[in-house]
Amino acid sequence: MTARIPPVLRPEHPAPRPLAELANAFGLRVVGSVDGVEATGVTLSAAEVQPGDVFVGVHGVHRHGADFATEAAERGAVAVMTDSDGATIAAPSGLPVLVVDDPRAALGDVSAWIYRTDADTDDLPQLFAVTGTNGKTSTAYILEGILVQLGLVTGLSSTAERHIGSLSVTSRLTTPEASEMHALLARMRESEVRAVAVEVSAQALSRHRVDGIVFDVVAFTNLSHDHLDDYADMEEYFQAKLPLFQPEHGRRGVVSLDSEWGQRVVEDSRIPLTTITVHPDVEAEWHVDITEAAAAYTEFRLTGPEGRELTTRVPLIGWHMAANAALAIVMLVEGGYELGAIAQALEADDGTSGIDTYLPGRTERVSGDDGPTVYVDFGHSPDAFLTTLAAVRQATPGKVLMLFGVDGDRDTTKRAEMARVAAAGSDVLVITDHHPRFEDPASIRKVLVDAAREAYPDRELYEVVPPEAAIRRAVELVGEGDAILWAGPGHQDYRDIQGVRTEYSARDEARSALREAGWTPAEAHR
Repeated sequence: MTARIPPVLRPEHPAPRPLAELANAFGLRVVGSVDGVEATGVTLSAAEVQPGDVFVGVHGVHRHGADFATEAAERGAVAVMTDSDGATIAAPSGLPVLVVDDPRAALGDVSAWIYRTDADTDDLPQLFAVTGTNGKTSTAYILEGILVQLGLVTGLSSTAERHIGSLSVTSRLTTPEASEMHALLARMRESEVRAVAVEVSAQALSRHRVDGIVFDVVAFTNLSHDHLDDYADMEEYFQAKLPLFQPEHGRRGVVSLDSEWGQRVVEDSRIPLTTITVHPDVEAEWHVDITEAAAAYTEFRLTGPEGRELTTRVPLIGWHMAANAALAIVMLVEGGYELGAIAQALEADDGTSGIDTYLPGRTERVSGDDGPTVYVDFGHSPDAFLTTLAAVRQATPGKVLMLFGVDGDRDTTKRAEMARVAAAGSDVLVITDHHPRFEDPASIRKVLVDAAREAYPDRELYEVVPPEAAIRRAVELVGEGDAILWAGPGHQDYRDIQGVRTEYSARDEARSALREAGWTPAEAHR
């Protein structure tokens, strides 16, 4: 079965805006007449045009987006915005054309104008953004959880989901296209959302997806080997993150010094910053100390300037999750929330303190109280494997089994290191497929198997496909007191095979495997 493509969330009551004013505001050349024409939305996808939209045609890998202008017109588009080449291509559609040198670069500001979500708008929610290689999603969810405990109506945009209050939809991209991002903010404003947590990827910054937005508080988690299929090297990858810490995108920032790149952010940022770390020997304004590590939670103490202190726990395992939670708390402090008020909001009726949050597919426990503990995780980098395996090891009295596959048609330079880290941190290794996309899955697995065996020739290792069989084999290999970490699929509800999104859930498969083996799985989160 083919997986359903998630919807785009738009305002339900958009206010029309005259295209003549848009052209004048941005100095756009107009081909045709826009007199009396009004727009209520904007989109890059002809298939998703709604009546009243401006359809934006950009150069694609294989075709120019303006090729679809006639389809956009048939669906109710009122104009096309494109470049000079696109203007010629779009002419047969009969729509007026707004010509701009780089339509993708202009998309953010134009979307902000159409949806009235530019940085000077008074009634927008408070905006928080987090970037980094690992921890973005976790920090965003934890931040949203604390905001809910503070009594606010919240919004979320993450790799996993988009939230508007109680409404939740699955995400397409880590950060939506600029047109979708501004539509989402407009919908949040309609829903009286007061604060929004947004996960911002390097690609989002490079491809203008958050243009036209200035976040009230931005944060940096860490930087490690990833996405070198998109960036030439780590320096270029770092530079892609840096614009979030300039006045064009952020007002204040919080930077973790837990990776060497944090200090670089501090040096190169042009906005006021505060710093945080879990390392006692690193100088920072805020420090995080792990006070208790249990199988169901991690407790930590956060200390900061002027003797401020808070002790609480997050219902997740690992020092890195405590670091993410502490980062979220300091973001709120920088956003104007008193640490004492946060502490009070986190206090339960029994006097304990804890953050109420659920992270889909982030070291998510899918097993019950009997049998092996099984976690499903979205980690897909060597550093993510390292920290998550260490957390699982600390919480596991028995052996640790690692099950994973890697993405096809993505950064190939990290694959061998992922396999080496997985072999180093586990007692048993099971290698399977993930998203092969257009690559040969057997060749992907061979790289992983060869790297793991070369580094750890004595490691117990199995190659099992498909993933449905791999998780069942993994469950057969463990018992009471042991743990399985299935890394890669996390929250995703599909597998990408030859360009087709096939419906699939690692969480459901893991629960079924446990049930078939006679163990009781945890109930699915609702």
